[in-house]
Amino acid sequence: MGEAVELEAGGRTVRLSSPGKIFFPERGFTKLDLARYYIAVGPGILRALRDRPTTLERYPDGVEGENFFQKRAPKNMPDWIPTAHITFPSGRSADEMCPTEQAAVLWAAQYGTLTFHPWPVRRDDVDSPDELRIDLDPQPGTDYDDAVRAAHELRAVLDEFGGLKGFPKTSGGRGLHVFVPIEPRWTFTQVRRAAIAVGRELARRMPDQVTVKWWKEERGERIFVDYNQTARDRTIASAYSVRPRPHAPVSAPLRWDEVGTAHPRDFDLATMPARFAELGDVHADMDDHRYSLDALLELARRDEHDHGLGDLPYPPEYPKMPGEPKRVQPSRAKKGSGAGADPGAGADAGSDSGSASGAGAASGSAPDGS
Repeated sequence: MGEAVELEAGGRTVRLSSPGKIFFPERGFTKLDLARYYIAVGPGILRALRDRPTTLERYPDGVEGENFFQKRAPKNMPDWIPTAHITFPSGRSADEMCPTEQAAVLWAAQYGTLTFHPWPVRRDDVDSPDELRIDLDPQPGTDYDDAVRAAHELRAVLDEFGGLKGFPKTSGGRGLHVFVPIEPRWTFTQVRRAAIAVGRELARRMPDQVTVKWWKEERGERIFVDYNQTARDRTIASAYSVRPRPHAPVSAPLRWDEVGTAHPRDFDLATMPARFAELGDVHADMDDHRYSLDALLELARRDEHDHGLGDLPYPPEYPKMPGEPKRVQPSRAKKGSGAGADPGAGADAGSDSGSASGAGAASGSAPDGS
């Protein structure tokens, strides 16, 4: 595995132990390759993480080893990495690391962090999201091309309701994420309500291709707009994060003119550094924009008032929320087991977009998708 090496990032030196440890056997990528990757894309990933409470998805022995989610700031974290105190839906709380310089990313890579999961808030106001994150999640029978078609229509929806500009990126899997920078003056509940409105409008325009149905049995072969990725403690893999798959893909920021021609497999630990060296961070101006959700919240109000469309289910690990419908699978409800059913029963609900969330939030572990 070799002797430890010292790497420099942003004027700080970080010690990397076992640099020769194989992290991606299929490609032969080592821990040192991972660290060098994060140095190469440092300005880009720091833009995505800066001042955000961030969960670390760690694979200390590589992608084929055991993994866990580090939500609480590690006890051995250096004092130059700040934290933010966050509260989970359970009512428990924790201090999470908030990267403010590139060396923090490199330090996390030293401890086997492959993927970074930032909250959509900044450490100076952890209750007011400054990003609306739309997750286009391909269901069985659909693929990236289907997500692309949905993304282009989503772009039109965002422009129509408030002149919003979305910033697309690959998920690192088959899906697409579109992030909209927003003014930090709404609660998580309000931002989630706006996401539901976006999903419903998109589904109205593409009923055979898009759905907001929470239960997998109802989705069919469509793109699922996972509105719950905007709920408190739900996070999405950051731009430039390496994903835990054998070929070491990364979540790649895209220009809109690339969305239809690029493919997720084009972007991995080996190819992204050259792209970054040539183009830089194609989302570098994202933080220069701040949009209002007023038009989307008015759309939500009309859906609720004029069409009787209320709230949609939360994930099973969340406490029952005000105005939320019963969390009962439709097939179970038809069998007469809905009354008194466990609101957490519903293993088939949810998304595989690469999110960190769940009941293990305070303990440092949580389920993850693909």
